[in-house]
Amino acid sequence: MTPLSERAALVVLLRTGSRPWRAYADLVEEAGSATEVLEREGAAQESLFDESAGLFKLAEREIADWEAAGMRLVTVLDDGYPENLRAVHDRPPLLFFSGSLQSADDRAVAVVGARRASPGGIAAARSLAQHLTRSGFTVVSGLAAGIDAAAHTGALAAGGRTLAVLGTGLRRSYPPENAPLQRRIAAECAVVSQFWPDAPPKRHSFPIRNAVISGLSLATIVVESSQTGGSRLQARLALEQGRPVFLWHRLLEQPWGREFARRPGVKVVHSAEEITSALARLSPTGALVA
Repeated sequence: MTPLSERAALVVLLRTGSRPWRAYADLVEEAGSATEVLEREGAAQESLFDESAGLFKLAEREIADWEAAGMRLVTVLDDGYPENLRAVHDRPPLLFFSGSLQSADDRAVAVVGARRASPGGIAAARSLAQHLTRSGFTVVSGLAAGIDAAAHTGALAAGGRTLAVLGTGLRRSYPPENAPLQRRIAAECAVVSQFWPDAPPKRHSFPIRNAVISGLSLATIVVESSQTGGSRLQARLALEQGRPVFLWHRLLEQPWGREFARRPGVKVVHSAEEITSALARLSPTGALVA
């Protein structure tokens, strides 16, 4: 774990800087220090770095308060930052999480889909998650209603690990009816967010969340999605990150599914076994790290 001063410097940098967050992920990793980047940015923008304002002390108090509430902060400088996510171009410079992240979570697969899911879609998501769990994978999803919730509960029912990636801060629950599931995942596995702990749900935050879901995962499985659904967006983001996408066969009933299935890196699947077989072929040695 990086020293408190480095984590505080990164918090200050993200609170006050003018660049996109992913730009700071690059800068901090290249420099090997958030403090160095903050000082450099401050030299260019005099108003950015002002120790007299107590920004460092405020950030240190915030980190202490978050940790006292059971939240942990991991940065791109930490060994505990997820390796799959570290490898993608749009990784966030920090993550908040409740629960525990484990090295075994590098063997992660995202299972996502529509909020207003069909009964068949719900059953498929639950079954896929259970098979992945029994095959030694961690199931990643977004804690939304419908397919996401079915994937999480399927993994838990099989006694496996699941990561819930939020489009809000960790102190929020969206949708509210999934708050008990969020608490259970935090207690048994991990709930993850790149947003400040008190951040409310916003329209733009969920596409950002989707990039983290796919970035944490070796591959993304889309069970159901509409033409404009967030899961379709995640499938595109996964391909941009160089990760394979599996489309559940029922998606071929939709025009977008048929079009998407023709793209390189996309495979239509009819069973859970097809997915784990394909993942095994991607890494015949068994060292499944993106």
